[in-house]
Amino acid sequence: MKFSLFVHMERWDEQVSHRQLFEDLTELTLMAEDGGFSTVWIGEHHAMEYTISPSPMPLLAYLAARTENIRLGAGTIIAPFWNPIRVAGECALLDVISNGRMEVGLARGAYQFEFDRMANGMPATDGGKALREMVPAVRELWKGDYAFEGEVYKFPTSTSVPKPVQKGMPPMWIAARDPDSHNFAVKNGCNVMVTPLMKGDEEVLDLKNKFQAALDNNPDVPRPQLMVLRHTHVHSPAEPDGWKIGAQAISRFYRTFDAWFGNKTTPVNGFLEPSPESKFAEVPAFELENIRKNTMIGTPEEIIARIKYYQELGVDEFSFWCDNSLPHAEKKKSLELFIKEVVPAFN
Repeated sequence: MKFSLFVHMERWDEQVSHRQLFEDLTELTLMAEDGGFSTVWIGEHHAMEYTISPSPMPLLAYLAARTENIRLGAGTIIAPFWNPIRVAGECALLDVISNGRMEVGLARGAYQFEFDRMANGMPATDGGKALREMVPAVRELWKGDYAFEGEVYKFPTSTSVPKPVQKGMPPMWIAARDPDSHNFAVKNGCNVMVTPLMKGDEEVLDLKNKFQAALDNNPDVPRPQLMVLRHTHVHSPAEPDGWKIGAQAISRFYRTFDAWFGNKTTPVNGFLEPSPESKFAEVPAFELENIRKNTMIGTPEEIIARIKYYQELGVDEFSFWCDNSLPHAEKKKSLELFIKEVVPAFN
């Protein structure tokens, strides 16, 4: 089992500066590297303070200079907002800067809010078209001269400048949920990243089964890697109510997610209030006990048992998702406990 850190700068009010958030993200990344994590992942989001990352590339380039071993994952580049030539070139440049530590994650996108601003109002549900053209185009551009004419992208003969330095090209990951996206990823030799969001381990099993079905559909393709991304909060057994801190914070995170995803209110200077708790009063998933059960919240012993179950399912990488609305000190405390008590159980 490999471990990775999925991290963004997240800002909930104007009391914490962007510069401080950048320094906090750097500190968590350095902790993860010292703790033996394989990769740090940073995604892409636009015009929203609660998930700050207009491009993962400058953050990852900076972290490349501050680290030595941890791999640097764009997790994920939103395909409809990019051109394949730019993706190929920027990812290859990061691979050069980091001396071969680049991991390329691609997704179709989810928030209609972002598509309204970044893709001329394209329906978010159409993002898969760009993703399906992006994957083969980027790989061909890494190899050399290539021209492409598809439904979404068209360009004359071009190439990636620079070229990646790691042998066999940077690994490519696809964020997958439905059977078609799993099948596309496996068929094209891409690793798969999945997140159950607020659903429990039965969802992890379901996503693993979709991945397995894709493997069965493509028996001639070498098995790619499977990563599970989960909101994670570890608390000491000496603090039996410590789980409530994580559960309340993750509730706030997903109520904010709901507000952005609903796309019904115009944000003010990048901020959007969480949907009210009353909206979810009858929704079982938002009960604190269910958040505790359905996300990765618990003592080290409880976390170890659940990750070992993932390992038995065939999961290759567990990604510690630390976006949860908690202050930096709480995130740091949780990550330290995970590194000290959980990771050694898998060495």
